[in-house]
Parts: sequence; structure tokens; C-alpha cells
Amino acid sequence: MLQSKELIRDGAKVGDAQSANRPALELRNLVTRFPGDDGAFNIVDGVSLSVAPGETLAVVGESGSGKTMTFLSAIGLVPRPGKVVEGEILLDGTDLLKLSEEDMRALRGTRLSMVFQDPLTGLNPVFTIGDQIAGVLHAHRKLSRAEARQTAIGLLEKVHIPDPHRRIDDYPHQLSGGMRQRVLIAMAISLEPQVLIADEPTTALDVTVQAQVLELLAELREQSGMAIVLITHDLGLVARYADRVAVMYAGRVAETGDAEAIFERTAHPYTVSLFRSVPSLETDTASDLLEIEGQPPDPAALPAGCAFEPRCYLGHGRQDCQTTRPALRAVGDSSHRAACLHSSEVITEGTAE
Repeated sequence: MLQSKELIRDGAKVGDAQSANRPALELRNLVTRFPGDDGAFNIVDGVSLSVAPGETLAVVGESGSGKTMTFLSAIGLVPRPGKVVEGEILLDGTDLLKLSEEDMRALRGTRLSMVFQDPLTGLNPVFTIGDQIAGVLHAHRKLSRAEARQTAIGLLEKVHIPDPHRRIDDYPHQLSGGMRQRVLIAMAISLEPQVLIADEPTTALDVTVQAQVLELLAELREQSGMAIVLITHDLGLVARYADRVAVMYAGRVAETGDAEAIFERTAHPYTVSLFRSVPSLETDTASDLLEIEGQPPDPAALPAGCAFEPRCYLGHGRQDCQTTRPALRAVGDSSHRAACLHSSEVITEGTAE
């Protein structure tokens, strides 16, 4: 899985040593704010994340944790009246927040692209898939109609759509869910982006097709050296496909690090709770699964201390957790960090188990 990191650093995709050593995409203290009845509140609250060329970063959390909004912010698609109000969004060293809307539109798809989770609503039902892929190519590459069609056929072949010369004239409703998702991926990679953001790309698909789509993304990453951000709630996908992991809760990063460290030395109670709520080979019955009690907090009314404290099996009722907002700090190696005042207890407990 890690081979592409070395290939991309030696290849033509990255032009010089400086760009090879910096992240493909880096978010620094990103804050995205929405107005509310009782004042503005942050949906994304001081998030710092990065993904390197040829790497897959998995961003994990419950619905409402802020993971999708973080990357809608990165790509400049925050729904109004929301707005990015602080931080930096660096794409290969360029701060996207300083670009004009026209420049951002030109960049979106060419260097930074996103695949959304619903493959049916992501495609226009009144146009063939060939017309929709060609439309992207026309807009950015000024290809002729014949050139765009041939390129579209090549892209369908690249994402393993069978009989692409015939399928290019199909409408979205004529394709299965898995094939529609492949078409969206073909559109997303048509302009060879440096970073591909995949937002729950397998949500509506059965298990077999899920695996095919994720294998396709891994294959494309190996071929091109692009960075992938995989937004998901599925920890099984994380274990198999991610190099690094960021766990989000209440618009903040709760824990981040190499996938191996997150799985073997879990340091935040929320991450532990996510693992405990997912069946595994060691789970005997459904009764062995532990539900995370309570609901995620209202982003407009976060507690003063740790946002997870009211639901925490470890720190619920502890005064320091109720009054102090924990910052991300190193646990073990420098790349593994957790925002928990009692992370050492979490690690010790996990080791004992």
C-alpha cells in the first residue's frame, strides 16, 4: 500500500524536491462558521490535517462530526450561509483561501476533486454518461467532440466499466449503483487531480461492490500517485485501505496518526467506543456490541470542556473533563496525537484487554 509514496516522489507528477516533501493538501486551524439563532457557531472548529502525495488519509466519525464539511470547506463548496472564517487550505503549498472564485473554479477538478456519496444524484439523468464526462473535458481542456469522446471511453475503461464503447451512450438509470459510482470516479480523475476526496463512496453499495470500488481507488492511487482522502464511518475500510487516520468529533480532530497506531494503541475514548460498536470476528452475538450512549452534541451549544465527556465511558463526571477543552497532544510517536486529558489511561486499558 505504501509503494506509491516512493514512486510519486521520484516521478514527474511532482516537479521538485520541495514539493515532493510537502503535503499534497494541508489544512491549518480551519474554522467554518454558520449563523444561528443564538449567534454564530463553528461546524469545523480548528481542524489541522494533511495528506501526502500517494497516501490515503481516512477521516472517520459519526454523522454530524464535521468530516464532510471539513472537506467541502477545502474544495470551496461550503453551503451558504456558512463560511470559512479562519485558517489555511494549502494545496501543494498554495493557500486556496486567497484565490478568487474564478481561480477556484478552474482549480476544482483539475488539481483537487471530490466524489460524493450518492452515485445517482451525482449524475444528471437527462444526459448520457459520455456527454457528462465530455462536458468536464470540454470545460477544462477544450477538446474537440471526437477527442472528448475518445478520452471518455478511455476513462471508462480505466475504471473497469465493461464494453465502454457501448456504455458511453447509456443514461445513468441504465447502470447499476456500482457502475454509476465508477462513472463518478472517472469524472473525478478525468483531469488528473493531485488530491481526490471520496465522501462515503460505498454507502449505497453492497459489500462485494464496495470492495471493488475501494480496490479501484487504491489502483488509481498506485498508478497516478495522487493523494486520497477517504471520508467514512466504516472502520473495516479504514483498516484495509488507509495509511493514516483522523477521527473527528463535534467538528474537531479527536485522534490522528498512522493507521497501525490508531488500531493498536488507541488513545481516545471516542475512538475506542467506535471500535466497540462495530462487529468483529471476536464478537459472539449482537449483545456483545456496545452502543455509544447519548447523541452527538449540538454544535451551537458545545460544553465548555471535552465535547465527548457526556458520553464518555472513562471520563463522564470528571471535573477536569467538564471544564478543560483538551488539545491534541502526542501520545507515543510524534505522529500519533489525541485530544484527551486521560489518553494514557485509554492506552493502558487497551493494552490490558
